[in-house]
Amino acid sequence: MIGYVTLGTRDLKRAAPFYDALAQELDTPRMMESDTFIAWGRAESQAAGIGLTLPFDGKPATVGNGVMVALAARDEAQVRRLYEIALAHGGTCEGPPGPRGESFYAAYFRDLDGNKLNAFLMS
Repeated sequence: MIGYVTLGTRDLKRAAPFYDALAQELDTPRMMESDTFIAWGRAESQAAGIGLTLPFDGKPATVGNGVMVALAARDEAQVRRLYEIALAHGGTCEGPPGPRGESFYAAYFRDLDGNKLNAFLMS
């Protein structure tokens, strides 16, 4: 159902390496970019992609309260790697990797602009 999710940034050049590192771990390349926008995904895939943009209206990017982007991981080890990559690239912890109930394993973090993400595995 979801084609892609776009998050705002105050500084595209500063924020891009954070998402490049996560995308590399997920084997997802940059598929579009301009001086105001970068998108990671695969055009031939039905899987959702993620975009990072300077707001079109020129106003500062803000974080949505209650908004979170979830990144699907292959296994628990990849959940842990994505979390570690996020923190190594300036992200902040919102909940370390671990089980959340019987069939959900996740780690939560924020990007450099405060956008909340998680890496998860459902079994």
